[in-house]
Amino acid sequence: MILHRSATTMLPLYKLSSSPPKLFSQFRYSYSVLSNSSSSFRISLLWLSHPRRFGTVTTAAYRKEGGDTFFTEESVSWTSLGVSDKVSQALYNAGLGQPSLVQAASIPSILSGKDVVVAAETGSGKTHSFLVPLIDKLCNEQNDSANIASSDQGVSQPRKISLVLCPNVTLSEQVVRMADGLCDQNGKPLLSVVSLCGRQGWPVNEPDIIVSTPAALLNNIDPKNFRCTDFIRSVKYVVFDEADMLLSGGYQNKVIRLIHMLRFDEKLLSRSNEQNLPESETSSHFSTEDEDNLQDEDLSEEEGDAVENDDLDEELEAGHVKSTDWRRVRKVYKRSKQYIFVAATLPVNGKRTAGAVLKKMFPEANWVSGNYLHCHNPRLKQRWIEVTFDTQVDELIKAVKHGFESRSVSGQCRTMVFANTVEAVESVAKILMRGGIECYHYHKDCSLEDRAKTLADFQEKGGILVCTDAAARGIDIPNVSHVIQADFATSAVDFIHRVGRTARAGQYGLVTSMYAESNRDLVAAVRRAGELSQPVETAFSRKRSFRNKLKKRAALQRITDSQADEERVLA
Repeated sequence: MILHRSATTMLPLYKLSSSPPKLFSQFRYSYSVLSNSSSSFRISLLWLSHPRRFGTVTTAAYRKEGGDTFFTEESVSWTSLGVSDKVSQALYNAGLGQPSLVQAASIPSILSGKDVVVAAETGSGKTHSFLVPLIDKLCNEQNDSANIASSDQGVSQPRKISLVLCPNVTLSEQVVRMADGLCDQNGKPLLSVVSLCGRQGWPVNEPDIIVSTPAALLNNIDPKNFRCTDFIRSVKYVVFDEADMLLSGGYQNKVIRLIHMLRFDEKLLSRSNEQNLPESETSSHFSTEDEDNLQDEDLSEEEGDAVENDDLDEELEAGHVKSTDWRRVRKVYKRSKQYIFVAATLPVNGKRTAGAVLKKMFPEANWVSGNYLHCHNPRLKQRWIEVTFDTQVDELIKAVKHGFESRSVSGQCRTMVFANTVEAVESVAKILMRGGIECYHYHKDCSLEDRAKTLADFQEKGGILVCTDAAARGIDIPNVSHVIQADFATSAVDFIHRVGRTARAGQYGLVTSMYAESNRDLVAAVRRAGELSQPVETAFSRKRSFRNKLKKRAALQRITDSQADEERVLA
């Protein structure tokens, strides 16, 4: 069921394995033979438990019972979701005649202007679920501005732009390509969309949509000049693609800082409207002190419970704002920007996880959850093969050759082989090459140019792509028919994103997972949960990794066995 709700408890994501990989990540070169075993089953990696009260939109609203698990029923069209005829026609011209279930649930909510969190499975159409309504909004606003400017009603409204933040250059360029794919009758893109990444400078012509990484954006909006002020004020729609990644790890501080800059501008604009002050007197001019404070402030401090300070009114009237006022961006003010967060995995367990941060910072946001979020895709067949150090090579080659039999609907064979480290990728690639199997390789040590060319060649010609998890998240390669885990994933998040490279957009796919003895209990728990239609959540401990829990269980079993032996001896 697709759930449309306000912020609520979602799924905790736990590590599948805490120890270093034992197979190809430590492999050099050896060859052997082992017979394989395969099975297909339904698994449910994680689940929603004890949901709080929320409004729901069931799949019955978009598809018939037992119908397609990706597309809506035929009676649901783009225009019925609130999309304009102009954008609807561009979608049809691009070959997107029918919305997906996730798009049908997301688009009306985004068009309403509310903050939205879209958490849906990989390959469910999330990118167009935010691009379509934003392009529609911007096109309508441009038409309204043009009408006002051509009439005697006054000066047109200030320019509005949309900002899309992605974790890396590859995803940024992919979003730009998808946006540029929506064109008018003359083949011209509906809006101007640019990618601001790497060494690319600030666009000369003002775009309608800027797609950037957090670091590149901060490098280009220097707090010491007016570009920052003008840009922050003009941004009306902000999208965080792969939000769970952007709100964790090395991205978190930069993204939280950008959010507070945007929300601070909302606060200033709200106060100026209340007091009828000119915008020029409330523009947020940044000083070096502001920059340092924003960079050094702790997340919990930025989200602290500071109360409203009436002195801010006087400071606004005076035309200046102190650095400490960054913490005063509180809940009660008139909103002027819309925030959209999109992710295929959204952990909430813990105060600093992405879901927990969103629930605290955007408590009124609407949440849209996909049918198979964190769960097994019914269009996905899974094979599980236990291997040893001596047998993994032959099993790998067998799995790759087996993938040749599962060609995609395009007639080409596209197989992605995942390993956990760069060294393991290189080892796997050499093994396949020695076995007479041509392949591409993709990892962080490859240059951006090489990675872009590799993905383009793989998409155009098909073949075998050996890669790390750098290719597991967000990259949309159509018609991947087979995914192989040469090294078993080290976390639930990685597992979900890896298997999500196939069985996308309503198609079917195959996943072959190779695992060592050290992962046997984990795999057994995942399979057992699927066979019994139970969540895998019960196999994990909140405070310990799965492996530590297994060790504890094994230690208790040894104690029990020892006690039983003593009882038998005494008897």
